[in-house]
Amino acid sequence: MSDFEREWKKMLDGEVYDAVHPEFLSRLAATRRALWKFNNLCPDDVDAMKSILRSVLGRVGERFHVNQPFRCDYGCNITVGENFFANFNLTILDEATVEIGDNVFIGPNVSIFTACHPIDHKERDTGVEWAEPVRIGNSVWIGGNATILPGVTIGDRSVVGAGAVVTRDVPSDVVVAGNPARVIKAI
Repeated sequence: MSDFEREWKKMLDGEVYDAVHPEFLSRLAATRRALWKFNNLCPDDVDAMKSILRSVLGRVGERFHVNQPFRCDYGCNITVGENFFANFNLTILDEATVEIGDNVFIGPNVSIFTACHPIDHKERDTGVEWAEPVRIGNSVWIGGNATILPGVTIGDRSVVGAGAVVTRDVPSDVVVAGNPARVIKAI
């Protein structure tokens, strides 16, 4: 196993890893080049858009649509189910896995983060970080400008209100809203 493979495994396992390893930077650049092409296609060229996303993402269902622009770090750590829709300006930092279920609808300007950084500035200045996975269940709706933080699981059929900052797990069949997001009603 190469030095980079060890760091990549640590990243996916939630351990502290060297985020400024040259191979990480190379992979980030490759994903950004692919997404630059995606984001600059004519919006009518749906087949080319889907082809690029299929080449970048780890797995995606047959029926999906992502409005431009879309941004992610690696893409290969993102899996998306069937009947997925994401509106403008979806950002996913996928240092850990991001699993998105079937029938998920995401509003504009949503951010999903897995990357974590040390609070101590001396440690943070070295370029180390760790990552925690995010899981989004089936039939979830995430409102515009919501932020999903590392390590969060959102249960099936739940709704995340616009502008919510989700800092902890969301059970199935609820609406959450606010900062930090809290359950405001069962559905």
